[in-house]
Amino acid sequence: MLRMKTRRVIGLGVAATAAIWMQVAARYEARRIDDQRQARAPVTTPPAALRIDSERLMATIQALTEPRFAGRRTGSPGGVAARAWIADRFRSLGLQPVSGRYVFPFHFTHFSIKGIVDPARDFKTEFTDAANVVGQCLGDDLAAPVVVVSAHYDHLGTRDGVTYPGADDNASGVAVMLELAARCHQTPFQHTLVFAAFDAEELGMQGSKAFLIAPPLPKERIGLNVNLDMVSRSDRRELFAAGTYQWPMLKPPLEAVAREAPVTLLFGHDKPMSVAGGVEDWTGQSDHGSFEDAGIPFVYFGVEDHADYHQPTDTADKIQRGFLVDVAETILDALSALDHLALAPRQR
Repeated sequence: MLRMKTRRVIGLGVAATAAIWMQVAARYEARRIDDQRQARAPVTTPPAALRIDSERLMATIQALTEPRFAGRRTGSPGGVAARAWIADRFRSLGLQPVSGRYVFPFHFTHFSIKGIVDPARDFKTEFTDAANVVGQCLGDDLAAPVVVVSAHYDHLGTRDGVTYPGADDNASGVAVMLELAARCHQTPFQHTLVFAAFDAEELGMQGSKAFLIAPPLPKERIGLNVNLDMVSRSDRRELFAAGTYQWPMLKPPLEAVAREAPVTLLFGHDKPMSVAGGVEDWTGQSDHGSFEDAGIPFVYFGVEDHADYHQPTDTADKIQRGFLVDVAETILDALSALDHLALAPRQR
């Protein structure tokens, strides 16, 4: 009995200590982010010439949220139509196919915990018509590692007759990715950029997992992933760059970009709970998580959640156009800065 009581007391003491540590860590991390906010006020002077086509940027979001795409759920007619639309855009922007094609089908089985308690939901679903859309913009140094620029195009589809348009999540990321592709076609980078519109992110990052399981190019050639997911809404005009905690060599060029950015570019949301406490860790929350699991460096650009996240109200009219254009310019600067790094692919 004494041993059991002692263990119980020790266990309670460890739990209490861990809880206290979590609170301290969360306060420290929140204060660190707040310090960045005060130190990194956005530059108010606009650039001499915008390189992003703001009309086309918004037109992409308007198009992807149209009723014909019905929320772009994986495998649905709307999702398949969105896939074809993006492939056509890749061609029109001058992106070259990868391994002779743009569309890379895959299939997977999805298990839904909600299906256990909700009879209207299926517990097990076979998705046989998923596909990523991939194109490339050749760089000046064809021997250098490639940079994968990604954004998922799928969303939640239509549920109970209600469509979830997914304007910020993630028509916005796709729109910025397409503008980066247009810029690359005009002015190539040093590294080859592979643009990947991933499917089935909302179902467990299945598209990026399939991309790395059966890559359209040798996986050892991939030196970096730049992932865009939810980049168009922030009342504070804040954009986060996550990934420098895991890959600190990415931080110096991004810090240089942050000093001149027209938005407040912050670093965070990439630390485990043991370090950051209750401050949310986004490392496994979007497709960059698949690259991190494969030991490939990543940087993820995104905003914090808003009231319309995963709601039918995530519509194109809620997009903050000026903020989105400034975000696209900032990400273009970041991509240009990262392009000067000597990337060395590393696999786990």
